[in-house]
Amino acid sequence: MPETPGDERVPTFAELGLPPVLVNSLTRQGIEEPFPIQAAAIPDVMAGRDVLGRGKTGSGKTLAFGLPLLVRLSGRKAAPKRPLALILVPTRELAQQVQNNLEPLGRGLGLRFKTVIGQTSMFKQIDALRRGVEVLVATPGRLKDLMRQGACDLSEIEIAVLDEADHMADMGFLPDVTDILDAAKPGGQRLLFSATLDRDVDVLVKRYLSDPVTHAIGPVDESVDTMEHHLLLVAPKEKAAVTAEIANRAGRTILFARTKHGVDRLAKQLAQVGVRAAGLHGGKSQGLRTRTLAEFREGSISVLVATDVAARGIHVDDVTLVMHVDPPADHKDYMHRAGRTARAGESGTVVTLVLPHQVRSTSAMTRRAGINAPRVRVATGDAELVKLTGARPPSGIPIEGPIIPERPRREGGGRGRPGGRRGGRGFNGGRGPRSSDRQDGGRRREGSFEPRDGEHRGSHSGGGGDRRGGERRGGGPRTGGGSHGNRRGGSFGGGRREGSAARYN
Repeated sequence: MPETPGDERVPTFAELGLPPVLVNSLTRQGIEEPFPIQAAAIPDVMAGRDVLGRGKTGSGKTLAFGLPLLVRLSGRKAAPKRPLALILVPTRELAQQVQNNLEPLGRGLGLRFKTVIGQTSMFKQIDALRRGVEVLVATPGRLKDLMRQGACDLSEIEIAVLDEADHMADMGFLPDVTDILDAAKPGGQRLLFSATLDRDVDVLVKRYLSDPVTHAIGPVDESVDTMEHHLLLVAPKEKAAVTAEIANRAGRTILFARTKHGVDRLAKQLAQVGVRAAGLHGGKSQGLRTRTLAEFREGSISVLVATDVAARGIHVDDVTLVMHVDPPADHKDYMHRAGRTARAGESGTVVTLVLPHQVRSTSAMTRRAGINAPRVRVATGDAELVKLTGARPPSGIPIEGPIIPERPRREGGGRGRPGGRRGGRGFNGGRGPRSSDRQDGGRRREGSFEPRDGEHRGSHSGGGGDRRGGERRGGGPRTGGGSHGNRRGGSFGGGRREGSAARYN
């Protein structure tokens, strides 16, 4: 596969053919020079070619497809319910980030955007589509719901983008993705961006891209040169204290736990010793996740505790340290977690807390990832721990109340309107969550779920019956599929794991 040269002179955005209004908007945002993948892909996209882009997280893929998409649609108006461009992404957070990056630029060209994702108002989305939007940013589940209701017609889609296609394949979305692309206008332009080209992504390339131009930045599993990796060997009784000292460091930090319950428990434990940490996982409401990411991005909180699935939507610059509080089971999950730091050429550190019984498996995992991660035995207060991570003792003063409230406080102290009658059915007649609002389901991996009451169960106890595209429909309990026994101590998991195939849109 040809690789985009990284050592040649990179042309300016103006030299790439972007209109002055777009160049000026980029300059006001402090974006003056294209990344290599942007310089390579923009001319081909503007020329109407299908493009296959491969690049690591932080390589600038969003503007690589977004800027030429805006130029091609400039001055166009979409008919009601019939958008002209579709950007399909695997997670809600990524959808919102794509819109946040592109909508201000498109506004100067007269283009209307709408993000359609689960756990947000479908009525507002239907209304926006009825009024007409040129660019639709969507996750597969909610878009399929809107298509089934006749609220969205893809027959006029001229440009369809699949961003993070490998993650969509991982999360079990391929059936939905193929249904969506089959409904799009035949012969339209197709752009596919992915960190890797395995995991069924090649199926999408062969089926939907016509003679694509390929652009790649670096080898698939290349570790970023500015990223350091360390395995920190800790005793079980020291793990919680070492975690707190590292979390209390200066700088933006992301901690990974294996399960949703583990995330909540770790965030609570950190708050009890004075560390302002907020949790992020698929079990939290969309509004709370949005506010959590916003406050993390703005610096109001500097520590984020997340599951693997939730982290797929985290694209925040200046994250200087990633810590695997619970080591991942798969080397590709390790690389994805690690990719939250050392973005856009910045430096970063990745550390993994390793208990005695985890040394062999964790070392094997880093070898599969092609990572050189020296082992260091650490304890609280160690000079080596401070040197590697900037660890410092927390204040020990508990933080009272939630770090980020479930609902934003209303002005004027009003109590607000209740959500419905006690015991009432709600607006959808008590039928339970719609398919696009489901958080769990999808393919299982070894170690993905905790045994409960002597039997293995999936991560969502409601549901059963037909299953399609990583989503369960119908009623009845789901059992079977778990393949591990009791987890040994030291993990912050403690509950069911939010597996990598969770329904998260």
